[in-house]
Amino acid sequence: PPELMSYEGRAVIMDPDIFAVGDIWELLNRDMQDKAILCRPKSGRKGRKGAYASSVMLLDCAKLKHWQFEQNFGEMFEPVQRDYMDWISLKLEDRATIGLLENEWNDFDNLTENTKLLHNTKRKTQPWKTGMKIDYRPADTFQLFPPRHWLRRARRALFGDYRFAGTYAAHPDPRQEEFFFGLVRECLEKGVLTQQQLRDEIEKGHLREDALTLVAA
Repeated sequence: PPELMSYEGRAVIMDPDIFAVGDIWELLNRDMQDKAILCRPKSGRKGRKGAYASSVMLLDCAKLKHWQFEQNFGEMFEPVQRDYMDWISLKLEDRATIGLLENEWNDFDNLTENTKLLHNTKRKTQPWKTGMKIDYRPADTFQLFPPRHWLRRARRALFGDYRFAGTYAAHPDPRQEEFFFGLVRECLEKGVLTQQQLRDEIEKGHLREDALTLVAA
């Protein structure tokens, strides 16, 4: 976005599995205190190691002229030029240019009265896929423990990426499932989506089979 916007104005970047509970205009108009980027830290071990979550960012495009799309992507394929994880964790940025957003602007599988942007970040419990066969490959780690990492690698080596990988689980918070399908219902009522489009996505394996029942509930 900074390059597409000729390095002018502001932009909000969001992952596609993020849903607006609050008003994004509030974020676009907040005081950035002369920072180039506002975001939140990642959770868990990565956050403790200084990684930021680039899944939601408020950007001052004029301060990000070093973000050059083709050059930056090309550097990933050059030896010791640009590490993907360091890049998306914003570790390549000057820390003085990064300010912090409140967690509710990128709430990781957490829906409260303060949530502004809900991020269904845990792929296995994304509510639109519950019950379907897992079709993604969990990230590899090189930890000796827990043993599930050894078992995961052995399963892939013997049977391929997805066989015996299991199914998507129900989200532990039923309200987040209700919230998502409430949004789908609203889109149907306003003509943004059609039932045929939902049926097509179910047929393609992008949407759980009981989606139409949940929308009608």
